[in-house]
Amino acid sequence: MNKHDSELPKTFVAFRDRFPELQEAHQQLGKALADAGPLDEKMRALVKLGVCVGAGRESALKSHVHRSLELGLTREDIEHALVLGMNSIGFPATVAAWQWAQEALSKK
Repeated sequence: MNKHDSELPKTFVAFRDRFPELQEAHQQLGKALADAGPLDEKMRALVKLGVCVGAGRESALKSHVHRSLELGLTREDIEHALVLGMNSIGFPATVAAWQWAQEALSKK
């Protein structure tokens, strides 16, 4: 376990430790996806935030909030990415995602 593990969801760490080969494949796929097009890291981070909101993935959203901050995105950047899909996914889903992000942001 490294020092970064304390910031990761416990279930993710347990899964990764139990199935390291799957985690490695997951990381390789992530790299291949990042390399598949012209978007830079910050743009990809914003897209991933939007996908997490639309899919209703609380844990993933919180993880991507932390990653977005590490890339230099601001709270305002993150919040704007979260609210952009409100007309598509609805007010309640957007507010829920915003709340998840606030929880993640409060830990930084």
